[in-house]
Amino acid sequence: MTTRSATLLDESPQAPAEPPSVARAVFDSAGPSFFPLALVARFPYAMTVVGVLTLVVAARGSISLGGLTSATAGVGMAVFGPLIGAAADRWGQRRVLLATGVATSAALTALVVLAYSPLPPAAVLVAAFLVGATTPQVPPMSRSRLVGLVTRRTSGGTRPKAVNAAMAYESAADEMTFVFGPTLVGVLAAAFSPAAPIIAAAALTLVAVCLFALHPSATAAQPTAEERVTPDPVSDLFRPSLLVVLLGIVGIGLFFGSVLTSLTSFMADHGDAEQAGLVYGAMGLGSAVCALLAGMLPPAFALRDRWLVFAALALTGAIGLNLATSVPVVALALAVAGTGVGPLLVTLYTLVSDLAPVGRNATVMTMASTAIVIGQAPASSLTGYLAEDSGTATALVMPLVAVAVIVSAGLLNRFRSATARA
Repeated sequence: MTTRSATLLDESPQAPAEPPSVARAVFDSAGPSFFPLALVARFPYAMTVVGVLTLVVAARGSISLGGLTSATAGVGMAVFGPLIGAAADRWGQRRVLLATGVATSAALTALVVLAYSPLPPAAVLVAAFLVGATTPQVPPMSRSRLVGLVTRRTSGGTRPKAVNAAMAYESAADEMTFVFGPTLVGVLAAAFSPAAPIIAAAALTLVAVCLFALHPSATAAQPTAEERVTPDPVSDLFRPSLLVVLLGIVGIGLFFGSVLTSLTSFMADHGDAEQAGLVYGAMGLGSAVCALLAGMLPPAFALRDRWLVFAALALTGAIGLNLATSVPVVALALAVAGTGVGPLLVTLYTLVSDLAPVGRNATVMTMASTAIVIGQAPASSLTGYLAEDSGTATALVMPLVAVAVIVSAGLLNRFRSATARA
């Protein structure tokens, strides 16, 4: 797909289309079955990091091994995720999703068997790496697919607003799965066994991901022979402007991982550790709603400015977490943080789409989703270590560190934008 200049969404003077027509344009582009299927197919991706941690801690009785195993799965995603995206750009999403869906389902099943086996920890780590390395990249491929369809089937003043609305839906879907994925892990583990979330993820991968691969939009979004262009060189994937945005997305991953883990520690201190997922949902619900509303923001509200404004809201919530002494106040702080995190995701993914080199949209979108995992996995592990070693108050500093990364990247982006305009 041929990308357009970042100024299309950032600085465009065109008047936005009316919201109903924009929503209809996005809906009609992919068809009604696309949206629920793309949402459900995301859940295995969101369940993996926490599910692996839960399984290994229960099966092997070691928090450190559980954290290391979870991080190893994250490393597998980080290393091979962009390669899977590149394969989709070259051979199409359908083949790649079918192959990785089957492979991941098998790897998840093997991980359960090995976790409860007498084999050494190295065997578990190898299985976890394979889980991460083969994980179907549904979120970035859904983004790439939907943006491709919307771009092809809209024009004029409707197109930039429709692309922004598509990004808003995708970010809201990510928020729902990243929040309720871990919650689902907790519910299944408590109701059945620690292995249940991984078994469920394996089954869901085999069914939902493969159905997503076979959806007509997988081929409809591919460029025709006349539309195909020579991809930009791989070196363009490492342009400073794009790397700065990816750094901001890593910061969001750090925020997700550190908030969930420090919240779990806080709730444990209050005797309700099993309720952490429900309280965490306060951030997810507000975040998902605000992400959808972000699609209606006027183009005059430039993306570089949105980044800093919404980061300030996330910072306010993180400060509230550090000052909170009761569960209701924690829930309120999380809700405030969510009003910033949701629109932040929309903003950063829109920038990623704008900056994607020609012919490498799925690759770049996969790099962006992988950036969240790169932040989430180590943040969960480090925050857990701090909580055990130094207490909840120390662990709660980590969300502030995460927001500092987001703000720093936002300032770098604004400086870069100002320099480019000079």
